[in-house]
Amino acid sequence: MTALSSDLAEALARVGTSTLTGVLNRRGLRSMTLFDVWPLRPEQPKLVGIAFTMRFIPSREDKDGPSSKNRSTVQPQAMEECPPGHVLMIDSRGDSRAASAGDLYVGRLKARGAAGIVTDGGFRDTDGVFRTGLPAYHRRPSSPPSPIAHRPADLQLPIACGGVAVYPGDIVVGDRDAVLVIPPDIVEAVAQEALDTYHYEEFCEAEVARGRSLKGLFPVAGDEAKRDFEAWKKARG
Repeated sequence: MTALSSDLAEALARVGTSTLTGVLNRRGLRSMTLFDVWPLRPEQPKLVGIAFTMRFIPSREDKDGPSSKNRSTVQPQAMEECPPGHVLMIDSRGDSRAASAGDLYVGRLKARGAAGIVTDGGFRDTDGVFRTGLPAYHRRPSSPPSPIAHRPADLQLPIACGGVAVYPGDIVVGDRDAVLVIPPDIVEAVAQEALDTYHYEEFCEAEVARGRSLKGLFPVAGDEAKRDFEAWKKARG
């Protein structure tokens, strides 16, 4: 998939990861949510985009030390090649001893129309990263520069990020709760099921606020709840 339609992107952003994880679980996909990866700031925009992958390997002094002339160019290449609407997904091996990126790299991604950046390591210059407005997810802030721990190795290969296998072209969704990936071949069906679930849960929230019992309402809808839900949808147009 080279692009997400605006309707599909809007639906994925609207339903949120909590609903999407439930839908994926019902389809037998239980290993899609990144572990120990958090939004840079809770108030940042939601994340929806297509995975563009980069992989770090451990750095080594002869190739990545201060006097080395063999520094990898893969990291700046990623910032110039990650397409608009895509999310730069970084395999940092769960190592946040040194930064996976900083504000200038993230600013370049933002200027080029990327949808976000995710690492299972850490970002430096986090105030500057936040000011770019690009949704960013990491394990924790990390001030030391990348070469202390990381050597960028390659782009657009399957990676591990947050304990999850991420393939180029996967659909990435992130909010305050989590970041997850969705296989592109089922994303439209997942989004529609999640949107249907989202609307029913909206109805449930309204009913619970009015004092209704959860029995026959949630998590399993009884016949009366189904009828009331259809009437609620009709009233809302």
